[in-house]
Amino acid sequence: MFAYFLIFAATILRVLSHYDVLHVPPNVEPIAAMALFGGAYLNRRFALVVPILAMVVSDYFIGFDSLESRLAVYGSFSLSGLLGLWVRKNKSFERVVAGTLAGSLAFYLITNLVWLYTPAMYAHNWTGQAQSYLNALPFLRNTLVGDLFYVAVMFGSFELVRKYFAKAERLVKES
Repeated sequence: MFAYFLIFAATILRVLSHYDVLHVPPNVEPIAAMALFGGAYLNRRFALVVPILAMVVSDYFIGFDSLESRLAVYGSFSLSGLLGLWVRKNKSFERVVAGTLAGSLAFYLITNLVWLYTPAMYAHNWTGQAQSYLNALPFLRNTLVGDLFYVAVMFGSFELVRKYFAKAERLVKES
């Protein structure tokens, strides 16, 4: 149940950050962390569905720009969910960090590739694509910072709660 609470909270945080209620830089959002966390801890059936559902719900309130960009964003977060399934096999600090970094980089590469196929943003050639990636470097930095922060919060709080309740359960059994 705590895992689902974290996902609900991540959805709310995305909406609040979009409307600048939280005063955080662009791309510092919990969605990739939520997808990685979902893949690592949720029932496998829901691991990939819940993050996408959270995106659809929050996009209802935020709105979205184009179908192409939404598909790229949803696909990128689905990849983070799949990386979470990889983390699930052997949860370790190194795997969580590697999954986070891989998800952040995939998001950067995939979502900026879409600009080559959308009208008028950049020239539709390799120079335009290179310009897209270059101009997006500050967003990559923000994505990395946000993803690492939210992954630490989600995985860390979940493990602390789990250890606390395991300890409490042992104490009850021993008394």
